Amino acid sequence: MLSIKLSYKNLTGAGLRTWLNVFILSLAFVVMLFYNGMIEGWSRNGARDMIRTDVGAGQYWVAGYDNLDPFTYEDAHQNSSPVIEELIKEHVLSPVLIREATVYPQGRMQGAVLRGVKPGQTALPDLPTHLLSAEDDNVVMLGRRMAENLQVKVGDVMLIRWRDVNGAFDARQFVVGHIFNSDNPLIDYGQVYLDIDLLQKMCLLEGQCSYLTLNPESEMPGELSAWNFQSQEELMKEFFNGIRAERTGAMVVYFFLLLIGMLAIFDTQVLSVFRRTKEIGTYIALGMTRQQVVRLFTVEGTMHSLFAVVVGALWGTPVFLIINKIGINFGAMGADDFGYAMPQIVYPYYSPWIVATGIITLVIASAIVSYLPARKIAKLRPTDAIRGKR
Repeated sequence: MLSIKLSYKNLTGAGLRTWLNVFILSLAFVVMLFYNGMIEGWSRNGARDMIRTDVGAGQYWVAGYDNLDPFTYEDAHQNSSPVIEELIKEHVLSPVLIREATVYPQGRMQGAVLRGVKPGQTALPDLPTHLLSAEDDNVVMLGRRMAENLQVKVGDVMLIRWRDVNGAFDARQFVVGHIFNSDNPLIDYGQVYLDIDLLQKMCLLEGQCSYLTLNPESEMPGELSAWNFQSQEELMKEFFNGIRAERTGAMVVYFFLLLIGMLAIFDTQVLSVFRRTKEIGTYIALGMTRQQVVRLFTVEGTMHSLFAVVVGALWGTPVFLIINKIGINFGAMGADDFGYAMPQIVYPYYSPWIVATGIITLVIASAIVSYLPARKIAKLRPTDAIRGKR
């Protein structure tokens, strides 16, 4: 208790030097929280977008199907059993049929994936399949990125060629009926959406699909014969790997920010030990042990971080509140550049764990760099210290 009171008195008595160190540390602390909060907000929002547009509560894949391997698309399809048909009617499962195709917009040629979906399905509420009408079998739906890549707009006509289950090629003209925008590029790039019933007729695959998406609001029906269940974690593994990579990169930024603040404290402590030898000798002469004096200087240096937390909270909280209200707008380049789900506007999320980790990291780092120069005190002789010898 004596060390804390005396350290507080010494720090406040140092004046501007103390507060400059405190401000530098508070800046590092606030930037660390902001960066962590932004990545956490991105992770939460991106995961939500993927669940509501593509993953659902998980998927049942036909044996042999792999969403990352286009060579499996042609043979990966199977009839729905009566149990599955009932689950589809109850909106527990939503069927999707995947077929490869070639698109010819304005005479140009480009590979694409035909994705047959149920109009108005509820397993993926943010995927606007309600725009597809079973009454109009001449309309397809594209994402913004796919439309820009094909250089088409609503109302344009383009030729699509596909191969049916027997290997025979067929072609037909379709009208781009709708173009939607999504923060998840995985459901956009290279995808052409149409009614699954129409795609089944086109490919002679009546009643068949490639996988079934589980509705997040429904209970898992358990194992389905000949269908392999893929959990949310497995389907979003690449996304979370990307988030972990971003966190690893952020650690480099944290390191350099902390290094600047820690150097300031280290220099201050070295200077204190160098200039306050008479004070140190007086403490020892008054009955304090060398270890108590070392503890005093260590606590004094560590207090910089505690002051920094308070100062950072005073000026950082209003900044965080403003940012949380308006968000950080990355524009359309966000998800387009990263290649996986990222909202155009990211709202940071500051969990108690993020704040606690930031405070603990700052305090421990300050304690270490304060203790290192203070170790020299243990080697001082009291008589030499009182005379000012070092």
